[in-house]
Amino acid sequence: MGTSGHTVRYVRFQSPHRNERGTFTGVFGLVNTLARTGRLTAGQEAFRRANNRWYDAAYPDPSTVDPAVYDDTVNPGAAAWFKPTATHLIERVPGYLGLLAAHGVACRKVVSTAPGRIVYEDDVQIVVVPFGPEAGEDPVSGRSTSSESGS
Repeated sequence: MGTSGHTVRYVRFQSPHRNERGTFTGVFGLVNTLARTGRLTAGQEAFRRANNRWYDAAYPDPSTVDPAVYDDTVNPGAAAWFKPTATHLIERVPGYLGLLAAHGVACRKVVSTAPGRIVYEDDVQIVVVPFGPEAGEDPVSGRSTSSESGS
């Protein structure tokens, strides 16, 4: 529950498929992988660089605050989720989703009130270790959280 008594619904954009580590790569990781493998056009790469710079300036990188936050030994499967109040961050994600769609890379929006054990928190995001085998599994009901394809 949030401080106003409302249930907080965290938001994450991620692949619907597990990666080689058994986790779900987030939207930024998916786009950065396309860049690393040379699949982006010059315009797409310019978009990625400009928007990645904007995001880097807009909110903290949890790993600079806590270097162990994404350490698989300490926090297995740790993943970042936007707080619903981070609308200024969430509203830029559709550009990334469009880029992924242009390359046939699936990405879904996942919303959860209990995505996992919080290991980091700031004004706009949380980093959690998922409760169960599914990122976003509700520990009380055991049900998966809702998800939407694409944007």
